[in-house]
Amino acid sequence: MSSDVTDPLTAEIQGPTPREMLKARARGHKGLIFGMGIVGLLVLVAILAPVLAPHDPYAQSLMKRMAPPVFLGGTWEHPLSTDHLGRDYLSRLIYGARVSLLIGAVAALISGVIGTAMGVAAGYFGGKVDAVVTFLINVRLAMPVVLVALAVVAILGGSLTVVICVLGLLLWDRFAVVMRASTLQVSRRDYVAAAQVIGASTPRILLTEIMPNIFNNLIVVITLEMAHAILLEAALSFLGLGVQPPTPSWGLMVSEGKNMMLFEPWLVLIPGAVLFLLVLAINLMGDGLRDVTAPEGRS
Repeated sequence: MSSDVTDPLTAEIQGPTPREMLKARARGHKGLIFGMGIVGLLVLVAILAPVLAPHDPYAQSLMKRMAPPVFLGGTWEHPLSTDHLGRDYLSRLIYGARVSLLIGAVAALISGVIGTAMGVAAGYFGGKVDAVVTFLINVRLAMPVVLVALAVVAILGGSLTVVICVLGLLLWDRFAVVMRASTLQVSRRDYVAAAQVIGASTPRILLTEIMPNIFNNLIVVITLEMAHAILLEAALSFLGLGVQPPTPSWGLMVSEGKNMMLFEPWLVLIPGAVLFLLVLAINLMGDGLRDVTAPEGRS
């Protein structure tokens, strides 16, 4: 009987657990809910593209070229119109989500691994390691991302693999800067000093003491660089040096529709609006995750 009486009282005194507080903050963050909802929806659309797409995104029909969208008098056969080759715009938008999400995720992963390793090493070890990493960061910051990407893609040729590798190898600087600063702060904490005193190995300290306490900053940078990579891919594809036709790409769709922008503006507005929505959702999701996972629990 005594345990039945004291357990609720003990639970009430202890209050909510950290996991419960995390869930409560997440449920109350509108930006996070909206961002995760849009990103999750687009991921689902990309995965189910063969099922959701009403037509083959590569199928051409010159008899149906430049059909207007349904809200401007078109038919439900092609609800978002057709392009200059008669390809269904909705189908190409759906398959284009695969390209944008794949490039954004993989490029952010590659750059995140490189930049995080460099930043954590510089912040924790200091000295010559910090000097070398700082020099490499300064060299990278002196190189314009767009111009370097244009030059490399022009030399190697535009393709999905080339674009992913180029962006992944160019976008690590923000990871390195943020992780270096975060590691410098965390490495001076008492729990890190205690781990060093008891003889914990360097890998153990980095993995169990440093990384969990800088992870929330890493989340923000990952989302920012993912959105950055998606925009850069769209810019390269718009200039004809990114994903090559006939592969569906939102940037390529904008490029193909720019010549008819004054007469059929939806050819540019539709993929541009979807691209804007995806980048906005990713940024809101990253900011929301930062708010929810921050130790101070800012809102």
